[in-house]
Amino acid sequence: MRLSRYFLPVLKETPSEASIVSHRYMLRAGMIKQSSAGIYSWLPLGYKVLKKIENIVHEEQARAGHMAMLMPTIQSADLWRESGRYDAFGDEMLRIKDRHDHEMLFTPTAEELITDIFRSNVSSYKDLPLTMYQIQWKFRDERRPRFGVMRGREFLMKDGYNFDLTKEDALHAYNRHLVTYLRSYERMGLQAIPMRADSGAMGGDDTHEFLVLADTGESEVFYDSEITDLTFGDRAVDFDDVAQCAAVMEEFTSRYARTDETHDEALFMQVPEDRRRTARGIEVGQIFYFGTKYSEAMGATVQGPDGKVVPVHMGSHGIGVSRLLGAIIEASHDDKGIIWPEGVTPFHCGIVNLKTGDAEADAACQALYDSITALGLEPLYDDRKMGAGGKFATMDLIGLPWRITVGPRGLKNGVVELTSRRTGESEEMPPEQAVLRIAQIYGKAA
Repeated sequence: MRLSRYFLPVLKETPSEASIVSHRYMLRAGMIKQSSAGIYSWLPLGYKVLKKIENIVHEEQARAGHMAMLMPTIQSADLWRESGRYDAFGDEMLRIKDRHDHEMLFTPTAEELITDIFRSNVSSYKDLPLTMYQIQWKFRDERRPRFGVMRGREFLMKDGYNFDLTKEDALHAYNRHLVTYLRSYERMGLQAIPMRADSGAMGGDDTHEFLVLADTGESEVFYDSEITDLTFGDRAVDFDDVAQCAAVMEEFTSRYARTDETHDEALFMQVPEDRRRTARGIEVGQIFYFGTKYSEAMGATVQGPDGKVVPVHMGSHGIGVSRLLGAIIEASHDDKGIIWPEGVTPFHCGIVNLKTGDAEADAACQALYDSITALGLEPLYDDRKMGAGGKFATMDLIGLPWRITVGPRGLKNGVVELTSRRTGESEEMPPEQAVLRIAQIYGKAA
């Protein structure tokens, strides 16, 4: 993509309504525009990152054998009355009526709807286990929407639901989801720590939140510092292997890590003093096992192997897809702008032409652009006729992890400059070598 043809409404000044880093940089980098309080339009740059995050979630869910689907954003209030949550959910639920005076609501979550789908189509244990998920827009009418996409009213969320015959089977689904989430977050360049949490309106006894440590986090967290040394890496996991998934669960949750809602000071004090940590955290996902809470209330039953009809055991598992974008920025930025991890960057590298209109510089930039595009990667070519300072400032602000700078002086010596956004280190090399380095970074064959 040529920057001269791209819609990127960059702002030089920080908007007054932006109080945290991610909100400031998303507005300044032209990623979002507020439509009303807590509701945003996603502009091309922001939408590209949103889709990168969404695709990672889809890929890891598919790896675990979970099936994608899509449910409506508007639900009938009748289903929520069946579960008993219509009145219990509170003012965050946006309640509406259609022209026939039927009571409806804008989906804050979808346990009731997925349970209705299940009970209408499944009646035998032979169809279990079953896990389905969607990535869909949700709405919660926050009293004080703030911090941009971190606490908006409309948000994009992955919500998955498992149906199992027994508690043991459902807890395996719980562990399986923890594994998929750990891998997903690491692919996004994040370390998200699973922490024992409170189930709130969802119900159930077993739940973990995944939190990214950041000074602007809404939750106070208490943890054993050993947990920050853990990485999922490239380990292979057989998602059908109960013991293997349970072992990963044990590894990542056996050390103390809790939010302020479930913090136990006595247990925390048992952690060696030099490893006790307190910080702020941003919630980016949560997994729940809630047993038969919804299946009993809504008649979601199956005939078991002994012929008896029993309610299924359920769990739900969410990832805040749009919130993740803000969390990544909070965890990865400097005073110049965003620093995107390679896994979610909107463009794989930037190409800066220091002298647009110079025949040799234009030709070299075009050759780089064509070579990188041929690798199946997306470069952003800054071909605008403006000073180098403005071009560098834009690249720093939007945070592409790699920049190739091309100018007449370097070309006379047969080199271009490759710069890492994260470290600021630059290296001169022939254009062909720069292409090879970009290919190696993203695992492409040059």
